[in-house]
Amino acid sequence: MRRGISAVAMAAAIVLGVTACGGGSGSSKSDSGKAKDPASVSGTITYWDTSDAKNEAPTYQALVKDFEAKYPKIKVNYQNVDFGTVEQKFKAAAQSGKGAPDVVRTDVGLIPEYASLHYIAPLDGTSALQDTGDFMSGPMNTTKYDGKTYGVPSVTDTLGLLYNKEIFAKAGISSPPKTWDELIADSATIKQKVPGVAGTYVNPDSYFLFPVLFGEGADLADPAAKKVTVNSPEAVKAVTEAKKIYDTSSLKVDFASAYDNMQTSFKTGKVAMLVQGPWSVGDDLTGSAFQGAKESNLGYAPVPAGSSGKALAPTGGHDLAVYQGSKNLDAAYLFTQFMTSSSSQQQIALKNGTLPTRTSAYTPEVLKNGTIAGFKPIMDTARPRVALPQVGSLFTPLQQQYIKILQGQTSVQAGLDAAAKEFGKLLPGYTVQ
Repeated sequence: MRRGISAVAMAAAIVLGVTACGGGSGSSKSDSGKAKDPASVSGTITYWDTSDAKNEAPTYQALVKDFEAKYPKIKVNYQNVDFGTVEQKFKAAAQSGKGAPDVVRTDVGLIPEYASLHYIAPLDGTSALQDTGDFMSGPMNTTKYDGKTYGVPSVTDTLGLLYNKEIFAKAGISSPPKTWDELIADSATIKQKVPGVAGTYVNPDSYFLFPVLFGEGADLADPAAKKVTVNSPEAVKAVTEAKKIYDTSSLKVDFASAYDNMQTSFKTGKVAMLVQGPWSVGDDLTGSAFQGAKESNLGYAPVPAGSSGKALAPTGGHDLAVYQGSKNLDAAYLFTQFMTSSSSQQQIALKNGTLPTRTSAYTPEVLKNGTIAGFKPIMDTARPRVALPQVGSLFTPLQQQYIKILQGQTSVQAGLDAAAKEFGKLLPGYTVQ
């Protein structure tokens, strides 16, 4: 996700057109994307699923069987592909025109890149997109690039504020902080009234900086103006705030193993609150602070707001995308629609505990899951990352400078200026201020 786009890859993508894919023979491609009669569609398609092979994949495999039962003329070649390698494999297959799946489960941040390379098909007007008004706005916005829709939201997530209710009670804090200033103040109270416990743990990964950036109205770049904005006054204000949180409120960060130490500190009660995502909750509940009868001790809240007054966090999750060179587009569209339908998303949520992207999938039964219930209102704060093909490549130079800033090796302005300079190399035609 953090690799750039080569000119060779771009050229290959442009001439790719309609090429061979993992699917076999079957009904021909539809010019309109709409099958005249879905029941008449036939053929074989390949689906690359990147869910956890042991804990999540069985749910998707069961759905594949349900799809084949509903559309007996379509055969699905299901393949579970490691999330860490799927990007490289898909790019190689799509660029060469050999071995690409008809449908791929992709990180939402990759949609702009795949679309710009013409690896995935626009889905507007196809049977893949059904009842789009039922999708939550945050996930739906991740599917757009250059005015077209290139994915269908499958599962979603965002960052929220997880907190330890017991520690809050001991400190006399009645509710989670709504602003970063309140988080700093609450951290000071916790330090004073609950010895040995820190307010938070700052994750030095640049992804976790987004809530602070968004809260000041800042972003990495402005595609409309063709301008790098990571060192704008708003961004400088945001990172200055993040540095203040780190200096005043964070447990000492081990930069070599920051994530693991952050998790251990929170789930054992050494830290009162974290900016984290729903993916961490399963691990949190194994710790002494939340295990067993103490599960209700885990609190959920939106990320604190910045001076803009808005609590905002990046939209994460996965979309389903259709390979542009598929020989069986009609079958691929139908499969994509089925796997992202409300009934399928309910089944996925009940079995895997992941957040649906459709509003109708949040049924009373689904909301019995504490994590889903806790994060559903937080999803209202979710907004997409800037829709740039190179967005994944921007994380590394930003993170390098962010760590230097936190460690005091460089000033906020100098660090962000250095990051902006690197952004300029990755974003041809963009001005750097």
